[in-house]
Amino acid sequence: MIYINEHTELLDIEDALAKVSEQRREQALKFAHENGRRLSLAVYLLLMEGLRKEYGITEPPVFDYLEGGKPVIKGHSEIHFNFSHSGDVALCAIDNQPVGADIEMPRKIRPSLISYTMNEEECAKIASAPDRIISFLSFWTKKEAVLKLTGEGIRSDLKTVLAKPESYQIETFTTDKFVYSIAKFK
Repeated sequence: MIYINEHTELLDIEDALAKVSEQRREQALKFAHENGRRLSLAVYLLLMEGLRKEYGITEPPVFDYLEGGKPVIKGHSEIHFNFSHSGDVALCAIDNQPVGADIEMPRKIRPSLISYTMNEEECAKIASAPDRIISFLSFWTKKEAVLKLTGEGIRSDLKTVLAKPESYQIETFTTDKFVYSIAKFK
């Protein structure tokens, strides 16, 4: 399931801090800026909502972390999730199999970023697209979702991330406010 908060700027930080686990409270308070705290709390609250609705879990989850830093819920290895946020939008994907997610809000994209992160075929598709920003974000969110699915995170060679389409199932969604992709293993 996908849970999205499109208005994280409205989140009451103090109220949210009272609802989350001590572990998440400490993590959120490490952010120097209010927006970082708000986004950290927003994605966690989405996870809590999903756990309650999908699994009947009402206690705030506590995390362990895998070798690459990917969080897992203590005592619930059967539940997989992934967080993402951009601007004032937060997303949490929850599934019974490994999942990766990325969300991005449209913004100005430097040509150097496109050439650094996209292969020739992807660059050509972006260049010929009616909306180059949305096209770029579609490729970008797919790559991020795959890297988060595998637990790799951002790496230096982003051009080959989507080279094995037979390995992943990726769905990409576009709204007037954001683009997001969800990746799972086939």
